[in-house]
Amino acid sequence: MHRILGRHADRVYAIFRIVIGFLFMCHGLQKIFGALGGQKVGEVASLIGLAGIIELVCGFLVMIGLFASWAAFLASGTMAVAYFMAHFPRGFWPILNEGELALAYCFAFLYIAARGAGPWSVARAARNPGLE
Repeated sequence: MHRILGRHADRVYAIFRIVIGFLFMCHGLQKIFGALGGQKVGEVASLIGLAGIIELVCGFLVMIGLFASWAAFLASGTMAVAYFMAHFPRGFWPILNEGELALAYCFAFLYIAARGAGPWSVARAARNPGLE
């Protein structure tokens, strides 16, 4: 499989980054604006409101590839905190405590933080590695 897909690794990574960023941003849109069938948080200056802002802003930055490493690192930490605050107290196994998505986002964003914006990004288009 590596022989077939290996030559497309950078483009597959870019698609991965864009999709993960977009999906995370959608969670923020739900919390902050009540969009996409979500429930708008009552108080934006709350822990859930802060999470929504981080999801919206960091998801957007990761999706477009601007300051993607920093945004992904913050998003990864946010998902780790969400897992340990909301899910872990309900049990050890993520499949039982409904924390699979938080953990998947946590490690997906950790990978993006380590790899940077990559191709198809604002940082690459601007030819400025400092924007990665």
